[in-house]
Amino acid sequence: MSYLLHIDSSSLGEASVSRQVARSFRGQWQGPVVHRDLAASPVPHLTAAGITARDTDPAQHSPEQAKAQALQDELIGEFLGAGAYLFTVPMYNLSMPSAFKAWLDQVLVTERTFTHHGASPAAGRPALLVSARGGSYAPGAPREGLDYLVPTLETVLGHEDLLGLDVTTVTPELTMAPHAPALASLLPLHEASMTAAHDHARALATAFVARAA
Repeated sequence: MSYLLHIDSSSLGEASVSRQVARSFRGQWQGPVVHRDLAASPVPHLTAAGITARDTDPAQHSPEQAKAQALQDELIGEFLGAGAYLFTVPMYNLSMPSAFKAWLDQVLVTERTFTHHGASPAAGRPALLVSARGGSYAPGAPREGLDYLVPTLETVLGHEDLLGLDVTTVTPELTMAPHAPALASLLPLHEASMTAAHDHARALATAFVARAA
């Protein structure tokens, strides 16, 4: 069985709701795991050296380009070697944590992880995206339409012209309800969202094991 690539990006550590739901998935996962915690060990943001190294003969690389290329090779090899994926990407200011964006920019490389003339090498592999958020952005909610995170990641991770993964998204909502008195009336909705998220994550783990075998 190929391994599960588990990418964490929340800065909250054990208090992170996204990470808690991911633990429910991991509790049901049967197989090897490669775990990268981007909060504990951030990936550098993409630099000019990293961009130009992609189109420069390795024999002509500067020391900076060689170092940047080595990092990209490591991350891309790690990504392509996986048979399934678990991403925890909470909503920060309507979008993703910068640590996850940095990882994406290093991994998303044309003719390596995606092409303009066919499927990605990782196309069709199952992926779970867990994205907790303090409020709700569901249809009918006051902030409907302000979620710039899930649509972006579902496109980058799942579009057939990009990474092409088979993405399922779980969004535990209203995580501020236990902490903000103004949201106390929404606590039952938060608790229901949490229960559904954990149950869904466990079920997906079982399904992913079969697909990644």
